Amino acid sequence: MAPHTPRVVRENRSHTEPTLETDTMAHTPVNHPLRPFYRALGALSAVWLILFGVVGLIVNAGDDFFAVHAQHVLGQGANTFASIISLLTGAAILIVTAVGRNVDTEAYTFLGWGVLVVGSYGLATGRTDANFLGYTMATVIVDYLVGLILVLAGLYIKSAPSAEAGAARQVREGRVEEARSA
Repeated sequence: MAPHTPRVVRENRSHTEPTLETDTMAHTPVNHPLRPFYRALGALSAVWLILFGVVGLIVNAGDDFFAVHAQHVLGQGANTFASIISLLTGAAILIVTAVGRNVDTEAYTFLGWGVLVVGSYGLATGRTDANFLGYTMATVIVDYLVGLILVLAGLYIKSAPSAEAGAARQVREGRVEEARSA
């Protein structure tokens, strides 16, 4: 007697056409009701990074580019190089937020993980000579928060026309008749 192997069938693939929501990962919703809120969080984190970068450039004017013991900027440690990186990252996030069209989904996720990696590097080298960003623990904490906000926002801001959103979305919106015909 052969062992029983479970038959794996992907949800919504048995009798219906795949849609943008059902063809992607199940935990990545399309047209989430809080999409504007998550986009605003992404834009707010971009504004913070730009503000931090500009103030950091002003405070660190005349200092070494890669100063290990940098000045405090808005309660965080950062040198000129870290201020420039923060300014460029914030500008990139603000640009993709303005563009939208699901470009922001990928960019938020990519840049969010990048900010988390930079924060982890700052955590690992905070009290060593390898701290070429001039990070303090406060900077690491803020980088982690900004990175997590961006990754979270990237998961929930995907959009699609309502016809391509899928049966699951139609059921949540109370359009059961359309979901049954799909």
